Parts: sequence; C-alpha cells; structure tokens
Amino acid sequence: MTAPIITNKIGVIVDSFHVGVKEGLVKASKVGADGVQIYAVKGEMDPANLSPAARKEWKSYIESLGLEISALVGDLGGHGFQDPAQNREKIEKSKRIMELGLELGTNIVTTHIGIVPADRNSRVYETMHVACEELSRFASDNNAFFAIETGPETSAHLKAFLDGLGTKGVSVNFDPANMVMVTGDDPVEGVYNLKDYIVHTHAKDGIKLGHIDPRDVYGDYGYEVELDHEKIAQMAETGSAFREVPLGEGGVDWNGYLKALNDIDYKGYLTIEREVGTNPEADIQLAVDFLKKFRG
Repeated sequence: MTAPIITNKIGVIVDSFHVGVKEGLVKASKVGADGVQIYAVKGEMDPANLSPAARKEWKSYIESLGLEISALVGDLGGHGFQDPAQNREKIEKSKRIMELGLELGTNIVTTHIGIVPADRNSRVYETMHVACEELSRFASDNNAFFAIETGPETSAHLKAFLDGLGTKGVSVNFDPANMVMVTGDDPVEGVYNLKDYIVHTHAKDGIKLGHIDPRDVYGDYGYEVELDHEKIAQMAETGSAFREVPLGEGGVDWNGYLKALNDIDYKGYLTIEREVGTNPEADIQLAVDFLKKFRG
C-alpha cells in the first residue's frame, strides 16, 4: 500500500516525559510537537488546585511555547464508572475537568470508563450507561467531548454502547496499540466502525505475545484488579502477554490505519503516548519524526 499523506497535527502526552508539567511542555516544544495532552486528575493540574488566575497563567505559558492543548486526560482509575457508590463523585470530577479543558482551550477530555460488559441487561452495564448518559449530555451542552479510550473491548461492542447514549458528547479517543495488545482487534476496521465518534487519537504501537483477559489489564467491578496506569506500563514493558514498542515496530498497520483516518475525514490530533522505556525523550522524538514522514 502506498503511504498515505496526512495533515493531522502531532501531539505529545506531557506526562510521558516524567519531568513535571512545566519542563514537559518545554520538551514537547523541543521535539517538534504541535500540541500536548496533560493529565488533569491530581497534583498541579487538578481543577481543585487551580485558581482562575493560575488557569490563565498556564494557558498563556503553553501558548508562549507555540503549543496548544489537544486534550486533557481525565482518567480517574479504579473501576471507571462501574461502581455506583463512586459514580456521583467521579461524574462531578469529570465535569470539572471538562470545564478546565474549555478554559485552557480544548474541548476534549480522554478517559477509561471500565470494560463495557457483554450483557446489556447486567447491572454494571446499566450503571455505566446512566453515568455516561449524564456525562454525554453535559459535554454536548458545552460543545465538548468526553472521549473513551479504545482497548478494553472490541470496536463493534464499544460502538453499540455509544449508539445507545443518544448524544455524541461521550465519544472516542482511539488508541490502536491497545487494540493490538489486548483484545487483538483490528485498528483499521475499528476506525471504520467508530468513525462517527473519533475525536482524538493516541499514537502508540505494540505487539501481542499471548492471550490475556482484558480484566487483568483494565480491571472490572467485582474483580480483584483495578485500573492502574503504572501497573499497565509495567505489563507493557516486562509482562508475558504484550509489549509496547516504538512506532512502526509493532502490530499497528500504520499505512492502513492512517489511510482509514483519512478516509473518515479525521482532522484531529495524533498524540504520542509512551508509557515504557528509560529514555522517553528520545523515544518521543523518534515517534514525532516517524509521523512527520507521512506529511509528504
């Protein structure tokens, strides 16, 4: 297949540099990124810790580096939105993160909601549906998107869940590597399946080494495992089931994947996520250079 030509902007997850937000922004600018994605769950970027003045200062600083925000990460971990006892607090926190994003110049917040159960009549499915309906309405009312990251379930199953929400405020952050590494789903087919919902993507690559239960990666309500990004990173680096690898060295068909994004007229960001490795800055620079080769 002839390599597709893309016009998408290239982003970097600031936290992938592991040097704090301010220095990470400088490094993102240095590697040639157009924009950044920033975790806004705890610490210095938690909405609860940011005064109106601080928000303006961050926005100004990011713009001074020639960057924009592609999205915020609003992933609250645990069991996503599967636990009814926690959902009220998580829904309100998610709304505050969406509001912060709008103040900083992005209308996209990415997240994990938990594995969508196969049984639509299950209590967990209903709990997730109710939470996502509320978040979808809130996002739509604010011209924003609460974007679920792909990986825990097949694209066809995720589409069926999204189709049932009624509005598209809850949408998709497409991560092709997660599909390759965990469910074994085809990212190219996934783009076409989810074409009406994709508002942001992660540029990541990986290989599948063996079968793994998605619950052992992403957790599940009533299952002993909870979503933990540090644990997932460790699994991606040293586990027996999958590996995260540099862009172009894994199971993602980049020609086919980027062509599919072109075919559905996706104009959003390709945001690099690097969760493993001892030299993230070098790895991210290689990823930026890899994507820029598709710009023709």
